[in-house]
Amino acid sequence: MGAADIVPGVSGGTVALVLGIYGRLINNIRIGARGLKELLTGDIAALKATLGKIEWIWLVSLLTGILVAVAALSSVLERLLDDEPITMSGLFFGLVLGTIYVAYRMLDRVDTTAIGIIVGVGISLFLLLGLKSDTVVDDNAAEVVTKSPLIFLLVGAIAICAMILPGISGSFLLVMMGMYTEVLGAVNDRDFVSLGAFIVGAVLGLALFSTLLSWLLEHYRTWVIAAMVGLMLGSMRVLWPWPDGTNTTTLSAPSDNVVLPIVLAAVGIIAVVAVDILSRKYVDVDPID
Repeated sequence: MGAADIVPGVSGGTVALVLGIYGRLINNIRIGARGLKELLTGDIAALKATLGKIEWIWLVSLLTGILVAVAALSSVLERLLDDEPITMSGLFFGLVLGTIYVAYRMLDRVDTTAIGIIVGVGISLFLLLGLKSDTVVDDNAAEVVTKSPLIFLLVGAIAICAMILPGISGSFLLVMMGMYTEVLGAVNDRDFVSLGAFIVGAVLGLALFSTLLSWLLEHYRTWVIAAMVGLMLGSMRVLWPWPDGTNTTTLSAPSDNVVLPIVLAAVGIIAVVAVDILSRKYVDVDPID
């Protein structure tokens, strides 16, 4: 999940979905959101009971893995994306395409409504991503804070949703909102007010959105999975290898380096489907409900 979050157009939620831990992750976040509400209302007795329901060992292990991956692989992946953007995009394209297949198989039923949601969400995200041609920030862009803490709070609440929504990259959301350099500037300048507002917004956004998503999964599971499939289909615009991989949302026909990206895309599809088969066979996976 940590490695996926580094790549524009790929999210940790995509990896959680294919590994079969998505429902478990959402459930733990939802319980944590309930605990936050009880803390704010001063219901300590209920808070203690709620905290006991969270799978702390599993959750901390997952978070540790994400942080370790980000620390260990960020420089490697960024270098590969810079040096071999088309080739690497081919691999990511295949990985997400395989995930779409896995998610599609999770649908309880494939009716007109589900197909409509997939197509509608996919086209909407595809067009939305096209509003900005570049997915990365220029190296010479000034990393300074010019926005108010309230903007940081709202941006944090929106960007954190990428953590639990397959098909959406948190870093790319920041780029699209024009806040990527702002957040980097706050980190570099140690602007704890802006960073604090961003973190508070992220916590509130994660708590509210996880609760909503959990409710939707319980009552409209098929429609939610269909929407996730649509999100991943729409995100393929960022992952299309040509002309410059994940560095742009501009699309062009395959040219020059063609064979290797296609081969890696096939490898990505096979790898995801193989992981799905193995997880179903050997791992006790909780369903998404």
